[in-house]
Amino acid sequence: QLQTHLAPMFKQVFPNPMAPRTVIVIPSHSLDSEELSKITGIHHYEERLLCLLMLLQLPRTQMIFVTSLPIDPTIIDYYLHLLPGIPGNHARRRLTLLSCHDSSQIPLTLKILQRPRLLQRIQKAIAVPDAAHISCFNATNLERTLAVQLGVPLYACDPALAYLGNKSKGREIFREAGVLLPDGVENLRDDQDIVDALTSLKEHNPALSRAVIKLNDGFSGEGNALFSYEGCPVNGRLRPWIQKELPQRIRFEATHETWTNYRQKFIEMGGIVESWIEGEYKRSPSVQARINPLRQPVIISTHDQILGGPSGQVFLGCSFPADEAYRLDIQEAGMRIAEKLRDYGVLGRFGVDFISVKTAVGWSHYAIEINLRKGGTTLPFLMLQFLTNGEYDSQTGLFHAPGGRPRYYYASDNLQNRNYRNLAPEDLIDISIANQLHFHATKQEGIVFHLMGALPEFGKFGAVCIGDSAEKAKSIYEHALVVMKAETQLPTYQEQHVYGNGNGYGRFPRTLPASHYKQPPSLSA
Repeated sequence: QLQTHLAPMFKQVFPNPMAPRTVIVIPSHSLDSEELSKITGIHHYEERLLCLLMLLQLPRTQMIFVTSLPIDPTIIDYYLHLLPGIPGNHARRRLTLLSCHDSSQIPLTLKILQRPRLLQRIQKAIAVPDAAHISCFNATNLERTLAVQLGVPLYACDPALAYLGNKSKGREIFREAGVLLPDGVENLRDDQDIVDALTSLKEHNPALSRAVIKLNDGFSGEGNALFSYEGCPVNGRLRPWIQKELPQRIRFEATHETWTNYRQKFIEMGGIVESWIEGEYKRSPSVQARINPLRQPVIISTHDQILGGPSGQVFLGCSFPADEAYRLDIQEAGMRIAEKLRDYGVLGRFGVDFISVKTAVGWSHYAIEINLRKGGTTLPFLMLQFLTNGEYDSQTGLFHAPGGRPRYYYASDNLQNRNYRNLAPEDLIDISIANQLHFHATKQEGIVFHLMGALPEFGKFGAVCIGDSAEKAKSIYEHALVVMKAETQLPTYQEQHVYGNGNGYGRFPRTLPASHYKQPPSLSA
């Protein structure tokens, strides 16, 4: 019922930059807590939706942003000063920051629902009730309950349709859309089903060397594992061999995962087994799309994903746009999938991941996953869009700033080094400015940071590096790594004193000022 209010808002309020509106941002990661715990610094990932503060460039927009813990004011000021054409204090007056002051691992939305007084403060802060909506990372029954209690529509997929985003249903949708997908078996329930699926795939394709096992609701690739058939028998005793070898042969993407724990999690979630796609030239592109309140599917962007982990299945970052050789092909496949999701009733943003392999006749694209939520590619594209006021051209797959200039970026959520722990957010900003890394509005080039709150505890932050070509964007990123190494490197004696034998990490001041190092070249060089 509440979501029916979105269509008239989308027609009348969204297109009008001067229309009053209220955006309530709930950056809750309402996902399996054990899977989330595998991600370093996950409780700081609420900061990723601070990119939505850029909506405050609309001068009559009010925003309510709720977090588990208060966000460092330096980080808020950093984003507000990025707003093009809007004084920071004007935007700050229209921003209400609220916090649960709760660092526990339960979802933020649940924390809010457990605090009636906080709910009342949110309710009282809504300046434009008739033009208000909730923006969240993903939508579950918790977010739906919050929307009902506030009387504000949720601009996201109905939680009743969340199953459309699991690995098993994704494979079914790919078939319905006529999109290529890896050989595999879905709707598996336990380890015996895994054994049966691994056996079936190998019997169907004797040349298969590896298979990937995935939890239905794994997050950021951390719920994936790899199984190797190396040394398997060919005399008809394949299944008993897999049954015996599986517990010790399986290789997990998540650090410290065990077979006992993974097996139990698989029983709880279910999952799939797929053939591992081999190829000398292999990429992992993705398509980001949205189904708006008028039920229209729209392609937002394409990316090449930057993956890591033991077998390259964990999301680390992305580059925009995807390679020119195939970006329009995956865009077309993404639209077919979007149309199917539209038919199911999906609303809001989602992403589709592919594995692409170069062959003698071109690229083959295998759809592997639907992420029915905002994702790792959401923040960098929104930052590019808000900072430049440009547009995505679906005919070319390029993004053009005003005046027709194309813009590219190279982005990462996982810039991590133990030496970065000596930095506070203001230190990172200072380094950026002193070394001419900070985003330059006139040139529309440079770096925008995020996840800065994770620096002191985890030595981790994220960056979006924007340039006028793919090569320039990546060179800005690589230059930033050189600068960060120089700015945070300890002399050998202090490295040993602070870190000892590696059993603990200490906090320490920056040992050398930026002026000690040779001035790096300008980004415009």
